[in-house]
This record gives sequence, structure tokens and C-alpha cells, in this order.
Amino acid sequence: MLVIVVENVPPRLRGRLAIWLLEIRAGVYVGKLSRRVREMIWHTVEEGLADGNAIMAWSTNTEAGYDFLTAGKNRRIPVELDGVKLVSFFEEKTAENVGTKSNA
Repeated sequence: MLVIVVENVPPRLRGRLAIWLLEIRAGVYVGKLSRRVREMIWHTVEEGLADGNAIMAWSTNTEAGYDFLTAGKNRRIPVELDGVKLVSFFEEKTAENVGTKSNA
């Protein structure tokens, strides 16, 4: 099983994804594809994101039973810790912490 979720992407990318996968909700695509096709689709997603973001999750033979990738602005970052993949967030830059130095 393969799931791709996109946000704020150009309509042309959503149209390309609809060629290979079923759009079950706005921006949510599912299907069952080979590894090679999955990698080709992800390459297409990365090239077509513009200012949007995307996540792709698929079934695999791991402890969790799945794996995932993320791309784009305003995204979560996959981090592996002791063989388990967790999610890290980008730190938001605010007016208070932009250009300040830490005294630590």
C-alpha cells in the first residue's frame, strides 16, 4: 500500500498523481505500486512541489510495518532513533529569536 498526501501544490502535480493513484480525498492519494514506480512518482512529486509539501508512506518489512519520506516547505523531518523512525519539526523562526545569540 502506498499513500501520498500533498498540500498547497500546483494543480498539474495533483493531475499527474491522479494518473497513477486514486485520489480518495483532496490531496490524499492511495495505490499499490512497485518500488520502481514509487520512486519515479516521488521524483515527480519533488520536482513539482513549488511552495507546497508532501509526504509519502508505504508498507514495508520493518518493525513498524511502514516507511515514509517528506519533502517541501513547512514539513516534518523523518529521524531514525534506535531503529525506529520518528518525526521532527522545523523550528519556527519568530521575530524574537531571529538574529539573537544564545548565551549558553
